[in-house]
Formats: sequence, C-alpha cells, structure tokens
Amino acid sequence: MPKFTALLRTHNDALRLGRALESLRPCDEVLIIDDCSEDDTAKVAREYGAVFKSAIPGVSPGAYAMDAQYEWILCLRPNESLSDSLAAALSEWKEQDPGTRVVCYSVPIREQNGEGWRDCAAEVRLVNRRMVNWIGDMPPAQQDCATMHGELLCFHHP
Repeated sequence: MPKFTALLRTHNDALRLGRALESLRPCDEVLIIDDCSEDDTAKVAREYGAVFKSAIPGVSPGAYAMDAQYEWILCLRPNESLSDSLAAALSEWKEQDPGTRVVCYSVPIREQNGEGWRDCAAEVRLVNRRMVNWIGDMPPAQQDCATMHGELLCFHHP
C-alpha cells in the first residue's frame, strides 16, 4: 500500500492555502516549501499540520522531493485543490500496489475563469520520486503515464 506526500511551493499564499490543505485528506504527509513569505503562510500551514520548510535560494523546486517522507509525491500549487472525485481516487489508489510498472500519473485540471470552469489538459502530478526527477515547479510529461480519475481544481481568486 503506497503512501504519498503532497508537495506545495508557496510565497505569500496565506489567503488561498487553507482551501488547498483542507482537500488533502488522502495525503499521508503535506510538505510546504516556502519562498520567503511575508504573510501568514507559515501559520496557516502549521494550523493544518503541514511540514513547513524555507526554500533555499538557488535550489531547484524539484529537489525538494527528497525532503518528503514518502516515495510517491503529489505536486500541486497553493491555488489548487483536490476535487472530491480525485480525493476518492487517491484513497482507492492507496489500497492498491502500483508496482514498478507505473512511474507517474497525470491528473486532469479544471480551471476557474470569469465565466465558470474550463477543462484543461491533464498534467503529470503524482510521481515516484525514485523514478522521475525534475527541475521546475512541476514534474515533466512522461511516456506511459497513467491517468488518475478526478480533477485538480485551479482557483484564480482566494
């Protein structure tokens, strides 16, 4: 049964972080890497029981996957939340063994806009850190990536 860490990078995200953290019930650990926030981001993170670490200047965002307790990493932004269907899919996924055949999962994105919601392309968001390395904020697209059911909800307003 796999366990996984949610990894978020923040900077002055106190107003939107709570919504993201409330949706992360299926996660076994929440790790927040903060880039010099000057608001209450640290306070909000700690209120939700997240592990809070300060970013080190010059260190690639992907390198912080090594600070996670678990092998599987769910990457998301502080303005994103798990939909109920994605939370359920992640809970079901934890009951299975993905084995060594699957190294990552793509997750469909639904983005809030001024007129409602729009469906966006799926992005690689759940990765086995021992098999996928990345430099930027999110893991790169991979060949043979499975798709997780449900969506990440992307909000543009706190």
